[in-house]
Amino acid sequence: MWIVRLALHRPYTFIVLSLLLILITPLVLLRTPTDIFPTINIPVISVVWAYTGMAPQEMNDRIVSVFERSITTTVNDVEHMESQSLNGVSVTKIFFHPGANIATANAQVTAVSQTQLRQLPPGITPPLILNYNASTVPILQLGISGQGLSEQQLNDFAANAIRTQLATVQGASVPFPYGGKSRQVMVDIDPQKLIARGLSPLDVVTAINLQNVILPSGTAKIGDTEYNISLNGSPRPVEEINDMPVKVVGGTVIYIRDIAHVRDGFAVQQNIVRQDGQRGVLLQVEKSGNSSTLDIVSSIRSALPRIAASLPPELRMRPLFDQSIFVKAAIQGVVREGITAACLTALMILLFLGS
Repeated sequence: MWIVRLALHRPYTFIVLSLLLILITPLVLLRTPTDIFPTINIPVISVVWAYTGMAPQEMNDRIVSVFERSITTTVNDVEHMESQSLNGVSVTKIFFHPGANIATANAQVTAVSQTQLRQLPPGITPPLILNYNASTVPILQLGISGQGLSEQQLNDFAANAIRTQLATVQGASVPFPYGGKSRQVMVDIDPQKLIARGLSPLDVVTAINLQNVILPSGTAKIGDTEYNISLNGSPRPVEEINDMPVKVVGGTVIYIRDIAHVRDGFAVQQNIVRQDGQRGVLLQVEKSGNSSTLDIVSSIRSALPRIAASLPPELRMRPLFDQSIFVKAAIQGVVREGITAACLTALMILLFLGS
């Protein structure tokens, strides 16, 4: 109880210290990040390989095993690795020792993954490399719907119009939307017509790849004017793909329209989102780094009216989940408890001083 005896012998010193704490408190509160979860530094890097159509066992034997062997000889401070292979995709998690430099590890993993491409199956794309952060949690969900808008349109607006503008908010990470249909130009081949003309699906793929190319065309100067020249190497309307020749069989030119149907369609739908009984799209906003949940949500809510002004009027964006509400309630509870504790402490000091 030495501190009590010291306070009784030097009351004015403790009064000055108390006043100093009161004056410093607002500055400390303004500089302290307001959030419910602390920043947790977990040294983990995830590497996602994708190769459409390859079986899980093949993904593990031909891609993951080769990549893991190169990691053990090139990347420093590796504690252990975990891998999971699915149909056409594999995820490798690389765990590092505490204190490892994640920036250096990320650069090393990126470099070794690029060098491994020549040894992996042909046509594979570079992997997606992600830094794992335990503080990256969902803080806001936006439900996107619209009367009269198809799922392709909703997914297109969410991925290319809304997501790109929300991603500019400091501290916000916006993954690709859930639900909807990802737009793709589909060539539906009729197998019977294909066999009747002695062709294979590879002939169709080769014909489209050879006639759908982007070529630099340059300019042409005629007189005093220089014109930009564009080539018809890539069809603009989807319907023009039907007019592409595939092969000459028996002196007859076989076109795409003779063996297939080209349409503006969508990829295989992986998930479905329903909002008020109708198909919709869900956008999830995650907090990244040391940013405050309250600041991110406030910035996103202020940006929604500006984003909505550039979209069709029938499209609706509605927040479905807001983590900031819980954070504000938690902060209010902490403030109430802090005020109560401060009052009780002040009362105890006054009682000791009075005695």
